[in-house]
Amino acid sequence: MVKVLILGVTLQQRVTETELDLDVEGPMAIKTLLEAHPDQLAALAPFALRGELLVTVNRKVGSLDSVVKNGDVLKISHQSRASYDGTTDIPT
Repeated sequence: MVKVLILGVTLQQRVTETELDLDVEGPMAIKTLLEAHPDQLAALAPFALRGELLVTVNRKVGSLDSVVKNGDVLKISHQSRASYDGTTDIPT
């Protein structure tokens, strides 16, 4: 079972539950986990397609290609400026 925490208002307004325990059959990529649980996580698909999801697995930053397995904690939050690299100011 993987514990999934949906963080931030942007994503929390689109899902029915913000804390889920999802069964997994062995290690799998996060994007596969999202696709395997459409009832709970389908609302995240548009954000995933635009590269706007920030994920951490057991407190380590990852990507949708990162692998989760039983016992892991996956946190998913929205990152609206996916191209922002942290080295320059964002114009307002």
